[in-house]
Amino acid sequence: MVESCQAASTANVWLCVLLLGLILFSRGSFSTPINNVVQDPSSGRVYLGAVNTIYQLDSELNEQARAETGPKEDARTCTPPVSACQDTKPTPNVNKLLLVHPANGSLIVCGSRYRGICSLVNLTNVEQQLYYSDSKGERTYVASIEDGVAVVGVMSTYVRDGITFDVFLVGKGYGSLDSSKLISTRILQDYRDWVVFESIIEASTVQATPFVPRYMHDFRHAFKEEGFVYFLFSRTMGSTDNKNFNFVSRLCEEDHHYYSYTELQLSCGLGNRYNKVQAAYVASPGKELARVMTELGQYGTVQPEHKVLFMVASPDEDSTDSALCMYPLNAINDKLVEIITACYSDSGKIRDIPAVDIPYSSKTDQFCTSRISKDTLNNFKCGADFLPSPLASKPEFALQVEAVFTKNVLLTAVAIAVENDHTIAFLGNSMGEVFKVHLTASPEMYGRWLGDPTRERVNKNLFFSANYSHLYISTEKKITKVPVQRCHLKRDCQSCMSLRDPYCGWCVLQGRCTRRSDCRRAEEKNGWLWSPNQQCVTIKSFHPPNLSCKKTQQVTIIVPSLPSIGQADRLRCVFPTFMSEATMSSTQVTCFLPSPSSLPATPDNQDFVAVPIKIFFNDTVELATKDFEFYNCSATVRRAEHAPCMACVASPWGCQWNIQDHTCQDMDDLVLGPHIIKHRQGAKCPQFENPDPFLIPVGLKTTISFEGINVNVYQGRTFTIGTELMRNMEEDVRFEAGHFYNFNGFNFSFNKSQETNVFFYVKDKESGKKIDSTLNVTLYNCSVGREDCSLCKNADPKYRCVWCTERKSCVYKTLCTNEQGKEDPQETECPDPQITEITPLYGPLKGGISVTIKGSNLGIRKEDVKAILVVGVPCEHQKDKYAVSTRVVCEIDSLDSQSATRGQVEVELEGGKRGTSLAVFTFRDPEVHSVHPAKGPKAGGTVITISGSHLNTATREDITVTIEGVACTVESFGATITCKTGEYRADKVPSDLLPVTVKYGKSTTTTVSSAFQFLENPNIQDHQPRGSFVCGGRSVVVTGSGFDLIQNAIMKVNTSTNITSQAVSKNDTVLQFLSPAVNASYESFKTYVQLDNYERELTPFDYHPDPAFNLFAKPIIITETSIISVTGRGFSKAMTAKEAQAFVGDVQCIVNTLQDNKLFLDPPSSQPRARSKRHRRRRDTSSNSLDLLIKFGNGEWLVGSVHYESKYEVPFFIIIPAVIVPMLLIILISLYCYRRKSQQAEREYEKVKHQLENLEESVRDRCKKEFTDLMIEMEDHTNDVSEGRIPFLDYKTYTDRVFFLPSKDGANDVMITGKLDIPEARKAIVAQALNQFSNLLNSKTFLINFIRTLEGRPDFTARAKVYFASLLTVALHGKLEYYTDVMRTLLLELMGNYVDSKNPKLMLRRSETVVERMLCNWMSICLYQFLKDSAGEPLYKLFRAIKHQIEKGPVDVRVKKAKYTLNDTGLLGDDVEYCVLTLQVLVHGEGPDVTPVKVLNCDTVSQVKEKIIEAVFRNLPYSLRPTVDSVTLEWRPGSTGQILSDLDLTSQKEGRWRRINTLAHYNVRDNATLVLSRVVHTHHNYNQNQDYQEERNALLEDDKVFHLVRPDELDEMKSKRGSMKDKSMTKAITEIYLTRLLSVKGTLQQFVDDFFRSVLCSGAVVPPAVKYFFDFLDEQALKHDNVDEETIHIWKTNSLPLRFWVNILKNPHFIFDVHVTEVVDASLSVIAQTFMDACTKSEHKLSRDSPSNKLLYAKEISTYKKMVDDYYKGIRQMISVSDQDMNTHLAEVSRTHTDKLNTQVALYQLYQYASKYYDGIIQSLDEDPAAQSKQLTLRLQQIAAALENTVTDL
Repeated sequence: MVESCQAASTANVWLCVLLLGLILFSRGSFSTPINNVVQDPSSGRVYLGAVNTIYQLDSELNEQARAETGPKEDARTCTPPVSACQDTKPTPNVNKLLLVHPANGSLIVCGSRYRGICSLVNLTNVEQQLYYSDSKGERTYVASIEDGVAVVGVMSTYVRDGITFDVFLVGKGYGSLDSSKLISTRILQDYRDWVVFESIIEASTVQATPFVPRYMHDFRHAFKEEGFVYFLFSRTMGSTDNKNFNFVSRLCEEDHHYYSYTELQLSCGLGNRYNKVQAAYVASPGKELARVMTELGQYGTVQPEHKVLFMVASPDEDSTDSALCMYPLNAINDKLVEIITACYSDSGKIRDIPAVDIPYSSKTDQFCTSRISKDTLNNFKCGADFLPSPLASKPEFALQVEAVFTKNVLLTAVAIAVENDHTIAFLGNSMGEVFKVHLTASPEMYGRWLGDPTRERVNKNLFFSANYSHLYISTEKKITKVPVQRCHLKRDCQSCMSLRDPYCGWCVLQGRCTRRSDCRRAEEKNGWLWSPNQQCVTIKSFHPPNLSCKKTQQVTIIVPSLPSIGQADRLRCVFPTFMSEATMSSTQVTCFLPSPSSLPATPDNQDFVAVPIKIFFNDTVELATKDFEFYNCSATVRRAEHAPCMACVASPWGCQWNIQDHTCQDMDDLVLGPHIIKHRQGAKCPQFENPDPFLIPVGLKTTISFEGINVNVYQGRTFTIGTELMRNMEEDVRFEAGHFYNFNGFNFSFNKSQETNVFFYVKDKESGKKIDSTLNVTLYNCSVGREDCSLCKNADPKYRCVWCTERKSCVYKTLCTNEQGKEDPQETECPDPQITEITPLYGPLKGGISVTIKGSNLGIRKEDVKAILVVGVPCEHQKDKYAVSTRVVCEIDSLDSQSATRGQVEVELEGGKRGTSLAVFTFRDPEVHSVHPAKGPKAGGTVITISGSHLNTATREDITVTIEGVACTVESFGATITCKTGEYRADKVPSDLLPVTVKYGKSTTTTVSSAFQFLENPNIQDHQPRGSFVCGGRSVVVTGSGFDLIQNAIMKVNTSTNITSQAVSKNDTVLQFLSPAVNASYESFKTYVQLDNYERELTPFDYHPDPAFNLFAKPIIITETSIISVTGRGFSKAMTAKEAQAFVGDVQCIVNTLQDNKLFLDPPSSQPRARSKRHRRRRDTSSNSLDLLIKFGNGEWLVGSVHYESKYEVPFFIIIPAVIVPMLLIILISLYCYRRKSQQAEREYEKVKHQLENLEESVRDRCKKEFTDLMIEMEDHTNDVSEGRIPFLDYKTYTDRVFFLPSKDGANDVMITGKLDIPEARKAIVAQALNQFSNLLNSKTFLINFIRTLEGRPDFTARAKVYFASLLTVALHGKLEYYTDVMRTLLLELMGNYVDSKNPKLMLRRSETVVERMLCNWMSICLYQFLKDSAGEPLYKLFRAIKHQIEKGPVDVRVKKAKYTLNDTGLLGDDVEYCVLTLQVLVHGEGPDVTPVKVLNCDTVSQVKEKIIEAVFRNLPYSLRPTVDSVTLEWRPGSTGQILSDLDLTSQKEGRWRRINTLAHYNVRDNATLVLSRVVHTHHNYNQNQDYQEERNALLEDDKVFHLVRPDELDEMKSKRGSMKDKSMTKAITEIYLTRLLSVKGTLQQFVDDFFRSVLCSGAVVPPAVKYFFDFLDEQALKHDNVDEETIHIWKTNSLPLRFWVNILKNPHFIFDVHVTEVVDASLSVIAQTFMDACTKSEHKLSRDSPSNKLLYAKEISTYKKMVDDYYKGIRQMISVSDQDMNTHLAEVSRTHTDKLNTQVALYQLYQYASKYYDGIIQSLDEDPAAQSKQLTLRLQQIAAALENTVTDL
């Protein structure tokens, strides 16, 4: 939307602005934060006091009117009226107080502007202001200008001279520029000397001035009750303690002097845990809560009509915990009276303990000295002038209560309602929710609302509608009206009860869930059933409880909670197919049951059918329902077909069994006889039982006998017997004698298990009816599970199983005896054991491992195994692992060195039987050769692979792997072994290279020494973004270091189960995940990154509810210029425009802008043709309609459809007349009107008016454009910076540039070129002499004298000192330890000089001495690696971001100014029109591939070349890229090409000024193809180039050149316009563009912050040099008395941030191979200045006249200053770096880099200084005894003779 406005023509700008304004407001939602909300009780209107606006809404929250209150021109120190103030600026107006004044129909509005002045507006129309004055002075300043100071107020009256005045009392905290009054009374009309809003009571005791640093008030509520006014607030107690305490203060409404002002401390929770009040509400408690409070005892006696103060509060230190506390006003008043009485009558003591304090006073003497009789106290209820005031309770006498309700979230609002004598608390919280709590003896939260889907905190203004039916919930930018209950949504009693809502109950006779007041017969008994009681109308029982399905009768239904039924009412019992009238008696209902024919059939698997009985009231309302059971006796036999009689008489229904008919019948007392077995007489049933034998073998037909009980009735009958196992086979039953029977049995066949149960049924042979049978035997099979002889012999003897040799199987004994004749199979011996498998096949020579031997006949008992040999080596039997016959486990001994290593395994059993394996076992020793990877984090979790030979010796269970005592859990075992490392807990990290040991069994180990190293765990530094929608799928990038160590990286969310997501990409510094999708029903989530075993919580990382999209009401019509606007809520909580995706059909749209409730999309320019799944899903069936799909991560939302407009071409012959004719008419009419108007007015007046209109239009247009630019540019810029390779310079180039590039010769300095002009013949002599000079410099005595001598010479300039120190650094680079020692010595001297001169803070401020430059170079050397490893990346990203941002807009190459910059002096002050072009660039000679390059049409040809080179050669560092002058650019618009150049004969001329050619000049279009060619310097090209230069020179000969802005335009304008007024207007117009500074700053803020964090973070890696040098400064500071902490801070700042970091920040080309342009340098300078300001201790006083560059980062400076302080503190707390450690580090730097430096050149250049000051140096050495003893003078003379080719006489 915003971007489309930018592209719109001037005529459409106002339309765009109007549309932007409309989309910011919707019902209940507002564009600025809401501060206060009040309601007019008489009209129900709601008034919102928001920042800059007052809204008037009706009771349904429809906007009726609004009044703008800001922004206003104001200044903090301004005393109204503002016209008299200086340095004002537009300032937002925060609403501080909103009060309804119903007496005169006005609304009191107080804001933060103009020192807190108030106004009166009309209650019926807030746009109408009734009163406002800013000229009445300080007495009318009501509120506070401080945003953090809370203000509360309450309406009251004041009587004077017999007249009653309307006033309001105000409670206000103290702000530094506010009135000092804490409590004030403000009048609302003029009276005599009083003016409106004047404070009419002077109470010097309740003021803030004397105690500014002591008492900090936060007022939260004000109310009046029974002649008293109360204020509720929290405040500190004084001194230096910042802990808050809750207080309620009270004063008499008629007290004209505040004599009665008394404060009482309120203690909430155990130990006053909840000591910071958030909000409060005063209400009556209701009957039930009053009873509970009285019974608890801590509140005293509480009546339902009493008032109670309900307060929500939180602890100071924990904003995630809060509570609700209750204070009866009677208890508060009684406590206050007790305090007042103690002061007035008892010297301030209660029970002889001091109880009274006088706040806001510095008095320490006795103050409660009056002695008033307690009987006369009633005369002084409101105090008196002779009595002490104000008074306050001491903490020991606070009113203490326990917390009623606590919650692990910050409660921010409270409202109380009473329903049906029960009390409900509505509690708002900081997450946008409102809890509904039923306040009882055990308060219960029964529900919650989400007041704001964006999760903004609920404001303290929580209130009800006039009839208490709705609650108004306001959050930061939203107000919602919700009903207090939603009973009607529940359709049945059970769901109504599940609400547990005190508002709700089941209206029984109406069949609805309602409030009690909505139920017509609620007052009747059981007419309305209350939801929290959890009781519905239910049928308790029936009489009879059930009935046969063959009968019908009346049923009595017991319904305990049935309401009373009137005579006119009707009850009915309703069945599925039947209805009967019902009668009611007390709690019983009687009605007729349906006839048997009306009943449904009995289900096949049941013996009854359940039929629901529903009791209906007046045919419409169902009162209760329950199933009635109709039983079917004939169906009971289905439950046990083998025992029908028992099933019949044991059923619960009361059935009887007829033996004759063999039927189950309904109970009938008239049917008697021996053939009838009554209910519950199962013992009389005929039945067969007790089979013998009960064990039956498979394969052998066995006779089974059994007993018959009660079978006399079947005398003479024959029976058959059968079983399901032998289907279709039945045997006759034979009668034995008495009541015993038998049958021949069956030859069973069964092999599925060793045994199974067999059930026999018995039938009457004649009738075929089954007679009850409980004949149950066990069938068993000897051969199942007993495959060999040993297993067979191990069977239980009761089975009589034997091993049958003939069958070679285990069978029942009789079966084998029949086959083997007389031989007893029981005596058969088992064959020799057989070995079929050996595990493992390999073992170590020393043994100690377990061998598992599997086979058959390996014994019956473990004692049977007598000996085991493995390749002849004894193997000890492991008896606990023995398995009968099939497995033997043993542990082998070691092998003799003389024995064979290969052989068989032999097992010897009891009786000498032996078994030998066919498989061969081999003894061999494993060897470990290598381990990969060789390093991992100390937390463990690294899976290492161990390679070697014979590693699969033994089994996985036999081996253990350790890394120097750290267990490594084996993951896989084979030719290679993998294991996962455990946690390394030793102190030394990184560890040494540790051995990896693999242990086989008990005796064999093999080790790889120095195989694995534990390193520090990965360092997670940051993650972006910091939230996701619950649908997941958002790309989360975790940055840090050490990630290459990690093998497995996952992101997980802890819920009831862990939800994980694997990393999608990984390198050493960056991990990328897609956030997992989570269940939205969970309240809170914790998100972790697990890197192998290392786990780290991502904080903050929040899951937000999925966004909500508003569906399109109808398809959107798409034209060529359309922009699609999608509305909803919650978009920006966890998404940006760059991440969001949108699709029309299958084609992706561009997401231009994403706001919290709006999304703007650019649709495809042409209709997509692809018919994808998305396309096929569309709802609109028309061929041109396509679905619009929004995708946020994993979430997809179909918001509607779009329709592409058909294009119709109008013929050209119609266009011409249609356009030209109206134009001619308009021109003629305009000329006529202008002529007529010009004749009616004076010419001079018309001229002035025209000029003013032009100026106003210019300002307006520019403001609008700047606003649009600002909206566009503040989009997230983070992803625009490429994360490609960072072009770090090598060490030599880095030091050359840092040390010598700033020198006078720059890049041509001899130290950079390395070229010395020395004759070839003298090179050997010079080299030898320079080595001697190097040795001389390594003499500390010489070097100190050398430096002192040079610094003592007046001609040794500051530049020379810097250069000399840099030469010295290179010359001594090979011995940096020595260099550091010299530097320390010189620093100690320097420090002594500054301390002695009483100016220690000036030390190290500039490089005025050699040692200061030495220190700078020393820091540069020591921090090079830190730059590469840590700080370099954020610095490079910052540089790239600045460069990218600047190049997005026009840059004037001549005046070096840019549209987008941080530097106001480099800001392009004119509105240059431009557009972005994408060029397709071909590089000549490098193939047909084109590179798309984005440029601006206002770019010069050279600028275009630079951007093309940047894009084409982006993978090359700057030094290896071609220069602009070495390439040509050719445009080929057609068949011919055109060389583009900055100046040629076509260049546009404006007077003597000539404009440099741009792409717009050549009319190059979007997507044009250009060819980039390198200039080949042939003779022909040289002539051609010379011709071009001559042409260019000729063009420049007479003309001045400009690019975008002519440098003389402003001067010419100033010279032509004479008045200062015109000039100031012009300047104002120019300064409008300063808003771009804020735009660029906001875009780059993340990169600036990242760089500052990387440099100023002591929690990460701190270079040892920094710690070493800072400790040196701290150590030296302790030795000097006049060095304080501020001085140490300055020293540290001068030595590191200002000496090194500012230098690198301003000169990125010192560390990177890049080119820094002047416009980029200007922005870097602003950031560098900010860095410098952050490091200084002094406070920067900013004013309107302060430079824009200073004002730009004024807000962030305090944060950065804290970072610096924390950095210095953090370094001080680190472990010290010893001299030895520092020297080791320096020696490593010397060893690594010295060979690359031009050391010889440095020595030669140093000698030039020695030569220049030779005499002074000789004199200094001669005067030094130490130098004399070392003959340093002689050595220098010899070196001089050699180098200068002279003969010395020494």
